[in-house]
Amino acid sequence: MSELQTVDPEVSRAKFAREVADYRALEDVYRKRGQILLDATFPEVCVMFAAPKLRPSPVLACVIVNFTDYDVQPLSVRFIDPFTREPVKAKDLPLPMLRRPPVPPGMPMEMYLQLLQQGQMPVNLLLQNNGPEEPPFLCLPRVREYHDNPAHTGDSWFLHRHSGEGSLAFILDTIWSHGINPVEHYQFVVQAQMPMIGVGVNFGRVPD
Repeated sequence: MSELQTVDPEVSRAKFAREVADYRALEDVYRKRGQILLDATFPEVCVMFAAPKLRPSPVLACVIVNFTDYDVQPLSVRFIDPFTREPVKAKDLPLPMLRRPPVPPGMPMEMYLQLLQQGQMPVNLLLQNNGPEEPPFLCLPRVREYHDNPAHTGDSWFLHRHSGEGSLAFILDTIWSHGINPVEHYQFVVQAQMPMIGVGVNFGRVPD
């Protein structure tokens, strides 16, 4: 990922300030759904995600959204440990972030839902990685890591730049709706051979 600031820094700062202000205007709403702004100092915004449906509510993810060279370049999204700010490894972030594929043209919705339920429709994985020891990345158009990937050279950021879907609010809402909101309950696994209990979380429906 390029960290070079080529656009006028004041342009990036102004857009950073505007998007952070938009976030703070709805901060109470975001907090109630488990989305907590930890800090925002140009060029980075740090947001933590918890699962408020569960008690106690676990921290499921934390991201740094980087505005360097925005919006000549899209926003960068990095998953980190909220306590150390170190990058997390893919194996340490069990957040599937699934998304339903679009309904094929001409297919009745009833058939689409039936095939989806039967596992015959491919589900898109928004959170991908190059190996369990490597950092995960958000494989989503309008995110810098997606457009920097050689596999997506034909899908330029400039095709999406003015869509409004590369904003801070859009990216955070995508993480929440596809990774956090589907978490519905804990799954407890008792390991009889050792004096410990493993705790995990179960994910509910696959978001659209």
